[in-house]
Amino acid sequence: MKSLTVRLTLAFLAVSLVGAVLAALFARWTTSRQFDQFVLDQSRAEFVALVTAYYQEHRAWDGIRDIIRPASSGLQQAPANPPQRGQPAPGGSGQSQTATVFALADNRRRVILPAGRFHEDEVVPIDEEARGVAVVVDSLPVGTVLTGGNPPAFGPDQERFIAQTNEALIFGGMGAAVIAVVLGVILARTLAHPLAELTTAIRAMSKGQLDQKVPVRSQDEIGELAVAFNQMSDDLQRTNQQRRQMTADIAHDLRTPLTVIAGYVESMRDGVLAPTPERYDTIYGEVQHLQHLVEDLRTLSLADAGELRLNRVSVHPRDLLEPVVAAFSQRADSCKATLRLEMESNLPNIMIDVPRMNEVFANLVSNALRYTSAGGSITLSAQQATTGDANMRAVGHYDAPSTAKNAVMLKVIDDGAGIAPEALPHIFERFYRADASRTEQTGESGLGLAIARSIVTAHGGTIEASSTLGHGSPGTTFTVTLACL
Repeated sequence: MKSLTVRLTLAFLAVSLVGAVLAALFARWTTSRQFDQFVLDQSRAEFVALVTAYYQEHRAWDGIRDIIRPASSGLQQAPANPPQRGQPAPGGSGQSQTATVFALADNRRRVILPAGRFHEDEVVPIDEEARGVAVVVDSLPVGTVLTGGNPPAFGPDQERFIAQTNEALIFGGMGAAVIAVVLGVILARTLAHPLAELTTAIRAMSKGQLDQKVPVRSQDEIGELAVAFNQMSDDLQRTNQQRRQMTADIAHDLRTPLTVIAGYVESMRDGVLAPTPERYDTIYGEVQHLQHLVEDLRTLSLADAGELRLNRVSVHPRDLLEPVVAAFSQRADSCKATLRLEMESNLPNIMIDVPRMNEVFANLVSNALRYTSAGGSITLSAQQATTGDANMRAVGHYDAPSTAKNAVMLKVIDDGAGIAPEALPHIFERFYRADASRTEQTGESGLGLAIARSIVTAHGGTIEASSTLGHGSPGTTFTVTLACL
């Protein structure tokens, strides 16, 4: 049985049938019990009225046995093994030889009319008398009616009532089964149809059709599953597109320097160009560019595999940022930009791999200088993280350190042109170029910010960017949040 719809339908039907059967049995048991009690109460009331009338007429119980028993023959108990329909009753006379249901005791608790377990002249215990019904004449108790035998047998009308009740329960159970089948089919299809749509979409994805979407038909767990599938489909499609773009970008970045190197070597081999130190320097520069690209790709692959090794040491934030400022001061002067350092006092040390973190800030400062006009300024700052800062999410969805008092924020702030809002969420993606033409002119690989994020993440920190498009203050701010000692 492979169909989920069939299995769910049968499951609903089985549960409904079991519930209907149990309800019918309980209803039948309750009805029979209550009806037995009703018949018993009715018969007892008739018997009490009969003996009360006898006492009111005779003012004594003498001779009641000879008078009451024939008169109350309808108040007799059915035999323990009643005859089948159409068969005569045992005893040869056709009359059931049964004991009466009710006994009668006088006001001294002596049994004067025996029945069942109560025998003639027996003194009834007080607790048994308390369970009986008092016979009251002229406001005085003159006797007690006791239930001594089994409940009286049902008459034809009562038997007909029980039969009709049983029929109603049977038809009710059958109706419940039919309704259960109909509702089971509807519910089973409601549950199985979204799963069938998911199965179809997954099979299509397995054949390479990644742009699959399934409708979200509910807000329950199946609806959440559909939402998660659609999100996964979007992520896979985006990842696949990024992979294709990355492959194309790597091919482009490799082709350009290789074309330059091949052109120079071929020309010098054919004697078209003479080998000169300048041409060798050009070839060497392109080789260095290739080596840098390969090293960047290796760093990213190690970070992806979780194998990026860090040699951490305790360093004060000033000792990390001052060498970066010194290294880029000359370049900042040539760009006619101001590069300065701002530090809060009493900052704690941070545990970092100094060369790796130098690579991060070198990349950030290099980008800031590239997009800062003459006369602009770039500020490197370090400060204690505030509670709000420590709980922020960085671009790339990495959590910041959990507590503000144990985190330091290192910022690179420029007043350059800024980054467009639509480009800002993508700047940490590999080979993403917000300005492709300018990147090609500078020879950058487009991996710098992706590597920076990988290194910061390997340190357990976060990196995020905020920017305002257009020249002025503020321009773009990169914030690196790291745990401190």
